Amino acid sequence: MRSSRTTWCGPTAPSSTGAGLTDRRASTAIEIIQNRRERIREARANGWLGEVEGLQGSFDAAMAKLSSLKRSPTDGRPQLVDLGMPVFTTMHPRPGGDREGPANQP
Repeated sequence: MRSSRTTWCGPTAPSSTGAGLTDRRASTAIEIIQNRRERIREARANGWLGEVEGLQGSFDAAMAKLSSLKRSPTDGRPQLVDLGMPVFTTMHPRPGGDREGPANQP
């Protein structure tokens, strides 16, 4: 038997703590960002250019995550995504060609 309960996945999952979950994620992202800044400074001081490059990628990802957390709703509702309108470039005849419509006009 299938459950009628809805399951949410990902960063917009509702929680009993409301904004607390997002706040914890944001504080974790801020800690990661601060740590990466310090490690990038240390790597530059020691001339570890490959380490700087790897840390910079991690720093950029943490900044992007923090930015996405700031945009997410704090009331636990899932975020809406605009999928746009589909564009139809060709018109094909409909099955059952006796119906009226733009596809069947001469």
